[in-house]
Amino acid sequence: MTAFAPAAHLAQLNVATLRHPLDDPRTAPFVELLDPVNAAADAAPGFVWRLVEEGAGDATGLRPAGEDVIVNLTVWQTREALWDFTYRSGHLEVMRRRREWFEPHVEAHLVLWWLPAGHLPTVGEALERLADLRANGPSPRAFTFAAFYTAAEADQHHQAVP
Repeated sequence: MTAFAPAAHLAQLNVATLRHPLDDPRTAPFVELLDPVNAAADAAPGFVWRLVEEGAGDATGLRPAGEDVIVNLTVWQTREALWDFTYRSGHLEVMRRRREWFEPHVEAHLVLWWLPAGHLPTVGEALERLADLRANGPSPRAFTFAAFYTAAEADQHHQAVP
């Protein structure tokens, strides 16, 4: 492996289109789960960072992908750490109920990519990775859990592309 791969962290962005505004009573159960789920993420093994709006506890006030679209951008030490939080914690209950609060996805809503440890992705960078996945499908540059690439594969791709 090259120098990039061992010192890599896994970034993830997911976007969700709200069925109703965040202050709507129908969305209240989701809003009530934000603080506990975010606290669980912050304390999860392998968690590195998550996007939050300045002066807020989460990123739901940021709307870089559209007025009715919320974004979740995080960085993790490993795929396993992200997987365990996503599918083996209280976060899974939120995912099971997502159809109550969010529109069904028409195109890719989640993208993963490797980045150098210590680098915190911008929202613009994250949205560009999602656009890449939507336009070109999974690659070492932008992928999913189902079509996953290792940090070494991303490093090889990074070296091959000028």
